[in-house]
Amino acid sequence: MRMTHHRFTVVEMTSGDDVDTNLGAADEALARAAAAGAVLAVLPENFAFLGADEQAKMAVAEADGEGPLQQWLAAAALRHRLWLVGGTIPLRASAPGKVRAACLVHDPSGRRRARYDKLHLFDVSLGGGEGYRESRTFEAGEALAWVDTPCGRLGLAVCYDVRFPELFRALADAGCELVALPSAFTATTGAAHWETLVRARAIENGVWMLAPGQVGEHPGGRRTWGHSLIVDPWGRVSAEGDGPGPVSADWQADAVATARERIPALAHRRPEIYQGAVDAGCEAHDSVPAHQPTARWPDGSGGER
Repeated sequence: MRMTHHRFTVVEMTSGDDVDTNLGAADEALARAAAAGAVLAVLPENFAFLGADEQAKMAVAEADGEGPLQQWLAAAALRHRLWLVGGTIPLRASAPGKVRAACLVHDPSGRRRARYDKLHLFDVSLGGGEGYRESRTFEAGEALAWVDTPCGRLGLAVCYDVRFPELFRALADAGCELVALPSAFTATTGAAHWETLVRARAIENGVWMLAPGQVGEHPGGRRTWGHSLIVDPWGRVSAEGDGPGPVSADWQADAVATARERIPALAHRRPEIYQGAVDAGCEAHDSVPAHQPTARWPDGSGGER
Protein backbone atom coordinates (compact mmCIF):
# COMPACT_ATOMS: atom_id res chain seq x y z
CA MET A 1 0.00 0.00 0.00
CA ARG A 2 1.35 3.40 -0.95
CA MET A 3 1.82 5.88 1.87
CA THR A 4 0.24 9.32 1.58
CA HIS A 5 3.09 11.02 3.40
CA HIS A 6 6.78 10.30 3.10
CA ARG A 7 9.92 11.39 4.84
CA PHE A 8 13.07 11.00 2.79
CA THR A 9 16.60 11.34 4.07
CA VAL A 10 19.85 11.87 2.22
CA VAL A 11 23.08 11.43 4.16
CA GLU A 12 26.01 13.78 3.65
CA MET A 13 29.41 12.34 4.60
CA THR A 14 33.12 13.02 4.62
CA SER A 15 34.31 9.49 3.95
CA GLY A 16 37.96 8.47 4.13
CA ASP A 17 40.05 5.33 3.90
CA ASP A 18 38.97 3.78 7.22
CA VAL A 19 35.99 1.55 6.48
CA ASP A 20 34.94 1.07 10.11
CA THR A 21 34.90 4.82 10.74
CA ASN A 22 32.85 5.42 7.62
CA LEU A 23 30.34 2.71 8.45
CA GLY A 24 30.02 4.05 11.98
CA ALA A 25 29.23 7.54 10.68
CA ALA A 26 26.71 6.16 8.20
CA ASP A 27 24.99 4.07 10.86
CA GLU A 28 24.69 7.01 13.21
CA ALA A 29 23.11 9.12 10.48
CA LEU A 30 20.68 6.34 9.55
CA ALA A 31 19.67 5.91 13.19
CA ARG A 32 18.88 9.62 13.39
CA ALA A 33 16.93 9.43 10.15
CA ALA A 34 14.87 6.47 11.31
CA ALA A 35 14.16 8.10 14.67
CA ALA A 36 12.85 11.15 12.80
CA GLY A 37 10.43 9.01 10.80
CA ALA A 38 12.25 8.44 7.52
CA VAL A 39 11.05 5.55 5.38
CA LEU A 40 13.76 5.83 2.73
CA ALA A 41 17.39 6.92 3.09
CA VAL A 42 20.14 7.42 0.52
CA LEU A 43 23.87 7.25 1.27
CA PRO A 44 26.42 9.09 -0.91
CA GLU A 45 28.76 7.70 -3.53
CA ASN A 46 31.82 5.99 -1.99
CA PHE A 47 30.21 6.13 1.45
CA ALA A 48 32.19 3.17 2.79
CA PHE A 49 35.59 4.01 1.34
CA LEU A 50 37.17 7.01 -0.35
CA GLY A 51 40.91 6.46 -0.66
CA ALA A 52 43.89 8.53 -1.65
CA ASP A 53 44.26 7.15 -5.16
CA GLU A 54 42.38 5.23 -7.83
CA GLN A 55 43.85 1.84 -6.88
CA ALA A 56 43.09 2.03 -3.17
CA LYS A 57 39.50 0.85 -3.52
CA MET A 58 40.65 -2.49 -4.91
CA ALA A 59 41.53 -3.52 -1.37
CA VAL A 60 37.87 -3.38 -0.32
CA ALA A 61 36.25 -4.57 -3.57
CA GLU A 62 33.83 -7.48 -3.22
CA ALA A 63 32.28 -10.15 -5.38
CA ASP A 64 28.59 -9.60 -6.06
CA GLY A 65 26.47 -11.16 -3.33
CA GLU A 66 29.12 -11.59 -0.67
CA GLY A 67 31.40 -9.49 1.49
CA PRO A 68 31.26 -7.28 4.61
CA LEU A 69 30.06 -4.12 2.86
CA GLN A 70 27.07 -5.89 1.33
CA GLN A 71 26.35 -7.61 4.63
CA TRP A 72 26.48 -4.25 6.40
CA LEU A 73 23.98 -2.69 3.99
CA ALA A 74 21.49 -5.52 4.45
CA ALA A 75 21.88 -5.41 8.22
CA ALA A 76 21.56 -1.61 8.36
CA ALA A 77 18.33 -1.65 6.36
CA LEU A 78 16.91 -4.27 8.71
CA ARG A 79 18.23 -2.64 11.88
CA HIS A 80 16.74 0.75 11.07
CA ARG A 81 13.68 -0.56 9.19
CA LEU A 82 14.47 1.58 6.17
CA TRP A 83 14.44 1.34 2.43
CA LEU A 84 18.14 1.95 2.01
CA VAL A 85 19.94 3.11 -1.12
CA GLY A 86 23.53 2.16 -0.39
CA GLY A 87 25.42 4.90 -2.20
CA THR A 88 28.05 3.01 -4.16
CA ILE A 89 30.44 0.25 -3.22
CA PRO A 90 33.12 -1.33 -5.43
CA LEU A 91 32.04 -4.71 -6.80
CA ARG A 92 34.48 -6.69 -8.91
CA ALA A 93 34.00 -6.34 -12.66
CA SER A 94 34.50 -8.79 -15.48
CA ALA A 95 37.48 -6.78 -16.73
CA PRO A 96 40.71 -7.63 -14.86
CA GLY A 97 41.81 -4.97 -12.39
CA LYS A 98 38.53 -3.08 -12.52
CA VAL A 99 35.41 -2.70 -10.39
CA ARG A 100 31.89 -1.45 -10.90
CA ALA A 101 30.48 1.46 -8.90
CA ALA A 102 27.45 -0.47 -7.69
CA CYS A 103 24.42 1.11 -6.05
CA LEU A 104 22.43 -1.46 -4.07
CA VAL A 105 18.92 -1.03 -2.68
CA HIS A 106 17.67 -3.01 0.32
CA ASP A 107 14.18 -3.07 1.80
CA PRO A 108 13.39 -2.90 5.55
CA SER A 109 13.66 -6.68 5.84
CA GLY A 110 17.27 -6.50 4.64
CA ARG A 111 16.46 -8.09 1.30
CA ARG A 112 18.32 -6.73 -1.71
CA ARG A 113 15.84 -5.37 -4.22
CA ALA A 114 17.95 -3.66 -6.91
CA ARG A 115 21.45 -3.13 -8.23
CA TYR A 116 22.54 -0.31 -10.51
CA ASP A 117 26.06 0.10 -11.88
CA LYS A 118 27.13 3.64 -12.73
CA LEU A 119 26.71 4.08 -16.49
CA HIS A 120 28.86 7.16 -17.18
CA LEU A 121 32.48 7.32 -16.03
CA PHE A 122 34.03 10.61 -14.96
CA ASP A 123 36.94 11.10 -17.36
CA VAL A 124 37.58 14.85 -17.36
CA SER A 125 40.30 17.50 -17.26
CA LEU A 126 39.14 20.49 -15.26
CA GLY A 127 42.23 22.63 -15.69
CA GLY A 128 44.77 23.73 -13.13
CA GLY A 129 46.13 20.21 -12.94
CA GLU A 130 42.82 18.76 -11.69
CA GLY A 131 41.63 15.75 -13.63
CA TYR A 132 39.94 12.40 -13.14
CA ARG A 133 39.97 9.14 -15.13
CA GLU A 134 37.48 6.73 -13.62
CA SER A 135 37.79 4.44 -16.62
CA ARG A 136 41.26 3.41 -15.44
CA THR A 137 39.79 1.42 -12.57
CA PHE A 138 36.04 1.32 -13.18
CA GLU A 139 34.00 -0.64 -15.69
CA ALA A 140 30.84 1.14 -16.86
CA GLY A 141 27.43 -0.33 -16.22
CA GLU A 142 25.16 -1.45 -19.03
CA ALA A 143 21.58 -1.14 -17.84
CA LEU A 144 19.06 1.12 -16.14
CA ALA A 145 17.54 0.11 -12.83
CA TRP A 146 14.55 1.01 -10.73
CA VAL A 147 12.54 -0.53 -7.91
CA ASP A 148 9.01 -0.13 -6.58
CA THR A 149 8.90 1.18 -3.02
CA PRO A 150 6.06 2.34 -0.75
CA CYS A 151 7.10 5.87 -1.75
CA GLY A 152 6.71 5.25 -5.48
CA ARG A 153 8.91 3.88 -8.21
CA LEU A 154 12.52 4.77 -7.46
CA GLY A 155 15.05 5.18 -10.27
CA LEU A 156 18.78 4.96 -9.71
CA ALA A 157 21.65 7.09 -11.01
CA VAL A 158 25.10 8.03 -9.70
CA CYS A 159 26.94 11.37 -9.65
CA TYR A 160 28.25 12.08 -13.19
CA ASP A 161 25.09 10.45 -14.59
CA VAL A 162 23.26 13.70 -13.75
CA ARG A 163 24.84 15.31 -16.83
CA PHE A 164 22.99 12.91 -19.14
CA PRO A 165 19.34 14.01 -19.25
CA GLU A 166 18.33 11.16 -21.53
CA LEU A 167 18.95 8.72 -18.67
CA PHE A 168 16.51 10.55 -16.42
CA ARG A 169 13.93 10.84 -19.19
CA ALA A 170 14.17 7.08 -19.68
CA LEU A 171 13.57 6.57 -15.95
CA ALA A 172 10.54 8.87 -16.10
CA ASP A 173 9.26 6.89 -19.10
CA ALA A 174 9.65 3.75 -16.99
CA GLY A 175 7.28 5.23 -14.41
CA CYS A 176 9.80 6.56 -11.90
CA GLU A 177 8.51 9.27 -9.57
CA LEU A 178 11.73 9.77 -7.65
CA VAL A 179 15.39 9.27 -8.48
CA ALA A 180 18.24 8.61 -6.06
CA LEU A 181 21.53 10.21 -7.09
CA PRO A 182 24.37 9.23 -4.71
CA SER A 183 27.23 11.58 -5.52
CA ALA A 184 30.71 12.81 -4.71
CA PHE A 185 30.83 15.99 -6.82
CA THR A 186 34.15 17.77 -6.81
CA ALA A 187 34.36 21.19 -5.18
CA THR A 188 35.17 22.69 -8.59
CA THR A 189 32.25 21.24 -10.54
CA GLY A 190 29.89 21.37 -7.59
CA ALA A 191 30.22 25.12 -7.16
CA ALA A 192 29.55 25.63 -10.87
CA HIS A 193 26.90 23.05 -11.74
CA TRP A 194 25.57 20.85 -8.91
CA GLU A 195 22.34 22.57 -7.90
CA THR A 196 21.51 23.59 -11.45
CA LEU A 197 21.84 20.03 -12.74
CA VAL A 198 19.88 18.38 -9.94
CA ARG A 199 17.03 20.88 -10.14
CA ALA A 200 16.94 20.65 -13.93
CA ARG A 201 16.52 16.87 -13.83
CA ALA A 202 13.66 17.28 -11.34
CA ILE A 203 11.90 19.93 -13.41
CA GLU A 204 12.32 18.21 -16.78
CA ASN A 205 10.82 14.96 -15.58
CA GLY A 206 8.52 15.95 -12.73
CA VAL A 207 10.37 13.72 -10.26
CA TRP A 208 11.77 14.01 -6.78
CA MET A 209 15.57 14.09 -6.74
CA LEU A 210 17.27 12.58 -3.69
CA ALA A 211 20.89 13.62 -4.07
CA PRO A 212 23.33 13.05 -1.19
CA GLY A 213 26.95 14.08 -1.58
CA GLN A 214 30.36 13.77 -0.08
CA VAL A 215 31.67 16.98 1.52
CA GLY A 216 35.03 18.36 2.58
CA GLU A 217 38.56 17.06 2.23
CA HIS A 218 39.47 13.41 1.75
CA PRO A 219 42.69 11.38 1.62
CA GLY A 220 44.96 12.49 -1.18
CA GLY A 221 43.69 16.07 -0.97
CA ARG A 222 40.51 15.55 -2.97
CA ARG A 223 37.79 18.05 -2.06
CA THR A 224 34.07 17.46 -2.55
CA TRP A 225 31.22 19.94 -2.69
CA GLY A 226 28.53 18.57 -0.39
CA HIS A 227 25.30 20.59 -0.44
CA SER A 228 23.23 17.41 -0.52
CA LEU A 229 19.81 18.12 -2.01
CA ILE A 230 16.24 16.95 -1.86
CA VAL A 231 14.41 18.64 -4.73
CA ASP A 232 10.69 18.35 -5.35
CA PRO A 233 9.09 17.74 -8.77
CA TRP A 234 8.50 21.48 -9.24
CA GLY A 235 12.22 22.11 -8.86
CA ARG A 236 12.09 23.58 -5.36
CA VAL A 237 14.87 22.71 -2.94
CA SER A 238 13.10 21.03 -0.03
CA ALA A 239 16.26 20.41 1.98
CA GLU A 240 19.98 21.07 1.61
CA GLY A 241 22.96 19.75 3.53
CA ASP A 242 25.52 21.97 5.22
CA GLY A 243 27.90 19.33 6.54
CA PRO A 244 28.05 15.65 7.51
CA GLY A 245 24.78 14.18 8.73
CA PRO A 246 21.22 13.37 7.65
CA VAL A 247 19.10 15.84 5.68
CA SER A 248 15.37 15.12 5.51
CA ALA A 249 12.21 16.39 3.85
CA ASP A 250 8.56 15.39 3.77
CA TRP A 251 6.59 14.69 0.61
CA GLN A 252 2.93 14.54 -0.29
CA ALA A 253 2.05 11.63 -2.55
CA ASP A 254 0.38 13.88 -5.15
CA ALA A 255 3.46 16.08 -5.72
CA VAL A 256 4.54 14.29 -8.89
CA ALA A 257 1.06 14.20 -10.42
CA THR A 258 0.50 17.87 -9.60
CA ALA A 259 3.76 18.99 -11.22
CA ARG A 260 3.12 16.91 -14.34
CA GLU A 261 -0.46 18.19 -14.64
CA ARG A 262 0.60 21.82 -14.34
CA ILE A 263 3.17 21.50 -17.09
CA PRO A 264 2.55 18.28 -19.07
CA ALA A 265 5.84 18.46 -20.94
CA LEU A 266 6.22 14.68 -20.89
CA ALA A 267 2.96 14.36 -22.82
CA HIS A 268 3.88 17.15 -25.24
CA ARG A 269 7.05 15.54 -26.53
CA ARG A 270 7.34 14.71 -30.25
CA PRO A 271 9.91 11.90 -30.31
CA GLU A 272 9.04 10.92 -33.86
CA ILE A 273 10.29 14.32 -35.02
CA TYR A 274 13.47 14.23 -32.98
CA GLN A 275 14.43 10.72 -33.99
CA GLY A 276 13.28 11.20 -37.56
CA ALA A 277 15.64 14.14 -37.98
CA VAL A 278 18.53 12.12 -36.60
CA ASP A 279 17.75 9.10 -38.76
CA ALA A 280 17.49 11.26 -41.87
CA GLY A 281 20.83 12.92 -41.19
CA CYS A 282 19.14 16.28 -40.84
CA GLU A 283 21.07 19.15 -42.40
CA ALA A 284 20.86 22.79 -41.37
CA HIS A 285 18.69 24.80 -43.74
CA ASP A 286 17.00 28.16 -43.94
CA SER A 287 13.30 27.68 -43.27
CA VAL A 288 12.39 31.39 -43.55
CA PRO A 289 10.24 32.08 -46.66
CA ALA A 290 11.93 34.29 -49.24
CA HIS A 291 9.23 36.96 -48.94
CA GLN A 292 9.45 37.25 -45.13
CA PRO A 293 11.12 40.50 -44.07
CA THR A 294 14.14 40.42 -41.81
CA ALA A 295 13.24 40.90 -38.16
CA ARG A 296 14.37 44.20 -36.70
CA TRP A 297 14.92 45.45 -33.16
CA PRO A 298 13.24 48.59 -31.82
CA ASP A 299 16.31 50.66 -32.67
CA GLY A 300 15.98 49.65 -36.31
CA SER A 301 18.87 47.21 -36.41
CA GLY A 302 18.45 43.68 -37.64
CA GLY A 303 19.91 40.29 -36.91
CA GLU A 304 20.30 38.20 -33.77
CA ARG A 305 21.26 39.45 -30.36
